[in-house]
Amino acid sequence: MSKGTSEGWGSRVGLILAMAGNAVGLGNFLRFPVQAIQNGGGAFIIPYLVCFLLMGIPLLWVEWAMGRFGGRHGHHSTPFILHQMDPRRTLWKYIGVFGIFTNIAVAAYYCYLESWTLSYVWHSVAGTFNGQSSEDVAGFFGRYVSLETMEPVIFWIICLLMNTWILAQGLSGGVEKVAKIGMPLLILFGIVLAYMGVTLKAGEHGAVNDGTLGLNFLWTPDYSSIWKPSVWLAAAGQIFFTLSVGMGSIHCYASYVKKKDDIALNAMSAGWMNEFVEVVLGSAIIIPISIGYLGIERVVELTKSGGLGLGFKTLPYLFTQWGPTMAMIAGVCWFGLLFFAGITSSLAMGTPVMGFLEDEFGWKRKPSAWFFGLIILVLGLPTVLYFNEGVFDEYDYWAGTVSLVVFALFEIILFAWIFGMDKGWKEINSGADIKVPTAFRYVIQYVTPLFLGFVFFASLPGIWEKITAANLPWQVHGARVLLIALFAGTSYFVWVAYKKRHAKSYTA
Repeated sequence: MSKGTSEGWGSRVGLILAMAGNAVGLGNFLRFPVQAIQNGGGAFIIPYLVCFLLMGIPLLWVEWAMGRFGGRHGHHSTPFILHQMDPRRTLWKYIGVFGIFTNIAVAAYYCYLESWTLSYVWHSVAGTFNGQSSEDVAGFFGRYVSLETMEPVIFWIICLLMNTWILAQGLSGGVEKVAKIGMPLLILFGIVLAYMGVTLKAGEHGAVNDGTLGLNFLWTPDYSSIWKPSVWLAAAGQIFFTLSVGMGSIHCYASYVKKKDDIALNAMSAGWMNEFVEVVLGSAIIIPISIGYLGIERVVELTKSGGLGLGFKTLPYLFTQWGPTMAMIAGVCWFGLLFFAGITSSLAMGTPVMGFLEDEFGWKRKPSAWFFGLIILVLGLPTVLYFNEGVFDEYDYWAGTVSLVVFALFEIILFAWIFGMDKGWKEINSGADIKVPTAFRYVIQYVTPLFLGFVFFASLPGIWEKITAANLPWQVHGARVLLIALFAGTSYFVWVAYKKRHAKSYTA
């Protein structure tokens, strides 16, 4: 058995906010509204909620239960949490490598995206966008990611240092404190911006439409889209993306929960808080404001390239239409909201790596945190230097999409069919403050695995197309080599840790 750690959560509120912060990320505000527009508007909420109930909530319960079970045996990272659930087979600890690999690989590009929000907060305060044309503001982003100055690198390093320093303070002293500050501020900023967006009036400050037009457009249902497989895949993908399931960070956070502490209500609370932020606040900001000024046709055109164009190229210009003072307030609220959404998620990505190093190699908390920061510095540098060559997108596809589905499919099979649903259901309900409906026992055992299997196999043609794509720049091939090396290296250290355990057990 591993040595364990003295880490723990200071309060239940802090735990829930940290878990919600792990789930609430940049995708809630930049990705969800665009996904809704592209997949049937109001009709998208039907497959979205079905996926949330049949896949999202069950996976939350499963990952919380697995994490608490592993923590009870002294494990705080997925390789040995999964191994503890089926000690007879060595395969599971290598499946658990995904729970470390994914967090490192996602953090490598996510921290760069996070640093943009920090930089744009600064430029909002400095009034950089005041008096600029829409083309100038959009061009600013293009010049920024092209590294025409050293500013992006500086803000990226600042962001890395912040993440690393907070992680070095521990769960209750660092991560939990940030969640207790960041999540309320995020919701406050979101409410302020949602109010400004929804109450926008045509003819005021240059707006051509009411803000409510954007809401109506976003949620007007196109029911013909509901039966398209692509819409269901998009809904399933958004649930993965927004809840941070299939990553290993939830396992790690839950592994520090005490043996008899509730996980059923805690998981529900964190999940529904994320849904409130995404569906209510996320849909009431970027689209209503954009349509208020640009009109529906222009916004539909801009959403084809995703939410980054609206969030970074368009909104800063639209904020300036409200005058310098309100532009500064709106800019700080918007990019501050994105920053807190980002950092509460990126902090969760560091904890599984730290837990692994502390458990298996006896590292102290601070060296573990700074080692994680060093890895992210090395792996993240290509996403900064070669953003326009597609390295950022390559990391996001393999680590932020494919890896999540693969890991989630394996973990649900392990939990429901190998660990066993009798033991699994007992683990979910142990110490529960709510009665989990019995129907979810069968959902977890049958429906969720089938759902995940469908998502995985339906994704295979796209994966193969990605693998065999021709004329890719050398930077993309280099990114793939780095990701393979990261997975292989992590697997090697898991093997070394397993040998150390085996040697200790034999000696004892």
